[in-house]
Amino acid sequence: MSATFHLAAAGAGEHRPLIITLFGLFVVATLIITVWAGRQTKDAADFYAGGRQFTGFQNGLAISGDYMSAASFLGIAGAIALFGYDGFLYSIGFLVAWLVALLLVAEPLRNSGRYTMGDVLAYRMRQRPVRTAAGTSTIVVSIFYLLAQMAGAGVLVSLLLGITSDGGKVAIVALVGVLMILYVTIGGMKGTTWVQMVKAVLLIAGTLLITILVLLKFNFNVSDLLGKAAENSGAGASFLEPGLKYGVSATSKLDFISLGIALVLGTAGLPHILIRFYTVPTAKAARKSVNWAIGIIGAFYLMTIALGFGAAALLNREDIIASNKAGNTAAPLLAQAIGGGPDSAGGAILLAVISAVAFATILAVVAGLTLASSSSFAHDLYVNVIRRGKTTTEQEEVRAARWATVFIGAAAIALGALARDLNVAGLVALAFAVAASANLPTILYSLFWKKFTTQGALWSIYGGLISSVVLVLFSPVVSGKPTSMFKDADFYWFPLENPGLVSIPLGFLLGWLGTVLTKEEADKGKYAELEVRSLTGTGAH
Repeated sequence: MSATFHLAAAGAGEHRPLIITLFGLFVVATLIITVWAGRQTKDAADFYAGGRQFTGFQNGLAISGDYMSAASFLGIAGAIALFGYDGFLYSIGFLVAWLVALLLVAEPLRNSGRYTMGDVLAYRMRQRPVRTAAGTSTIVVSIFYLLAQMAGAGVLVSLLLGITSDGGKVAIVALVGVLMILYVTIGGMKGTTWVQMVKAVLLIAGTLLITILVLLKFNFNVSDLLGKAAENSGAGASFLEPGLKYGVSATSKLDFISLGIALVLGTAGLPHILIRFYTVPTAKAARKSVNWAIGIIGAFYLMTIALGFGAAALLNREDIIASNKAGNTAAPLLAQAIGGGPDSAGGAILLAVISAVAFATILAVVAGLTLASSSSFAHDLYVNVIRRGKTTTEQEEVRAARWATVFIGAAAIALGALARDLNVAGLVALAFAVAASANLPTILYSLFWKKFTTQGALWSIYGGLISSVVLVLFSPVVSGKPTSMFKDADFYWFPLENPGLVSIPLGFLLGWLGTVLTKEEADKGKYAELEVRSLTGTGAH
């Protein structure tokens, strides 16, 4: 481990009471918000959709808070710091993905469903099999996304508190899991939405502060910043050109294409983003919320240039890797460096503030993910599959969602402990690939293809889900490399780190194939009703 990193750890240790205080203040403040919102949660509509009382701006802010995750703040900064131009591709992909969500799914999905993605898919098809598939897919995608947030939390808090043991890191992951369970079970969608709004404001403010301070170091000359980053990276001019990570071989080039497809198409299939469209009262508000989200998220991703390239310019590559092999601590270490260094009060304060913002980011996103998966379990699986729509009260349904939150949180803690050393941006890209493979084809076919059938939906969801998960399990992400989840094992045979290139087209193909091979006729009358509902919102809620 490098001397600089030792100094960073020492600096953090001297000011650890300040760091713990800032963390504690944020946790207490968000728990107060959650309890306040929980007291206003009276029925299922409040728990799942916040009573549909949020404005377009509020929901846009919450969507931003939900979307700008640990992958955005920690993972992208680290990827840029280590791989330059190729790392910045994550920022571009995450932002462009919103155009797909805006143009294809935001308004029709809000108009067509009630609480979950399963509402839309099951409207014109057989309820039980389709809701089972939709609920399963939602939970799997959410858990993949949760892995990234848990990994980010473990790395971040370990850096600040000087925890180096594996047991300590696992304990941190468990703490995050417990907090997210509290947020969802107590506050529901109302509490989660307010936490996400607060987090979005904090994240934009913190990132803006770092951006200004980094640019100030270079007299606001971006060219000088990029030049210094290239020089300091050890890669020279190639640091600012495509190919440092994804141009080394033919396989890495295919991996880049796979990553790009997954990022651009994945957002429109992410359950925790889709359910946010149900929290607004009208389709107009849904469109407005996405417009606000695009503006806020776009501004943030522009600032990742300063975060990533600033870290490359002002920190040594070896120090970043010594702190975390995947580069996830580049942004906090950059904050410490531009604040005056590890020995200064300014460096410690800025490190504490930015790390608290990053922790806020993680907590808000895991709450949204857990809410999406627990809602899908309760509304799709428990009410409509297990109880066959015969649940007695809304309180029973909400109680089932709260219990589901506990079990999903436990699973996320266990898996997050295994994934703590992987790059969080890469983990999120896997979640995007699974969402784009299993959810997006079925959503688009349901909304826009009148011949689409139940068998087509099942083939699409299960085919996309199984293929993407299997390819991930047998990819270098899980085994075969020093950066894999299981470093000492080697059972991978799929060469790409992201399965999107194979699994996304397969999801679309299986949806079409399942439909044309079935003997059942699509209910064209139901499709006509769905079409009117998706365009006008008539009868949706």
